[in-house]
Amino acid sequence: MTTIRTERTGVHVFTAVNDRGASVEVGRAGQEGVFSPVELLLAAAAGCVGITAEELVMRRTGVAPKVEATDVRPAGAHQLDGVRIEVDLGGVDEATRAEVVAVVNRAVAALCTVTRTLKRSTAVEMGVG
Repeated sequence: MTTIRTERTGVHVFTAVNDRGASVEVGRAGQEGVFSPVELLLAAAAGCVGITAEELVMRRTGVAPKVEATDVRPAGAHQLDGVRIEVDLGGVDEATRAEVVAVVNRAVAALCTVTRTLKRSTAVEMGVG
């Protein structure tokens, strides 16, 4: 089980801390020096895809992938537009290129917990004490 604890550290600013002591500041969109919750979600999706794809791509091509996640706001609601992996495959043959795309797509579908989680809804509970 993974638990992230957040504590208010300022007006509309929270610090999120994991069990290993790593922390990140989360704040309202537009605030300087902090990630908004949506930006953290995009970073998590892109990071998960990148971590999943990295070794597969590097082993076959020697080229490090770059990953980008984009948010769109149709009718005022946030929606993950998608996650895009960029890899310069100009130096590899067509068969290797097709293999890299297929292997990465399978691995991300099977192993990337963030993008798989985003496909499901998340329950939000409020504890009142």
